[in-house]
Amino acid sequence: MRSSLIFCAVFFGACGAAHALDAAAAVDLAKANGCYSCHAAAEKVVGPAFVSIADKYKDDKDAVTSWVQSIQYGSKGKWGRIPMPAYPSMSVGDIKTLAQWVMATKP
Repeated sequence: MRSSLIFCAVFFGACGAAHALDAAAAVDLAKANGCYSCHAAAEKVVGPAFVSIADKYKDDKDAVTSWVQSIQYGSKGKWGRIPMPAYPSMSVGDIKTLAQWVMATKP
């Protein structure tokens, strides 16, 4: 588990983002909100790998907006039968940061 987190921090830190996203802060935000309970950087856990999400939606100009909705309100059916739980107590700003961070990854 620890090696996955280290890989993620290095991997996402090297990717950069269009909005000068602070990758280390995004990793901390993901850790603090339990994202790693279901996701990992490069392999499927319960939910898809972050890199798989970015790859699937790389050509979708509205991907960040869509993922903000999915994180805030939850979703089901996008990646199989297991639903994504809602995170209504997270601020929209934090959710947008997470969505931008995920979408900034490169396969």
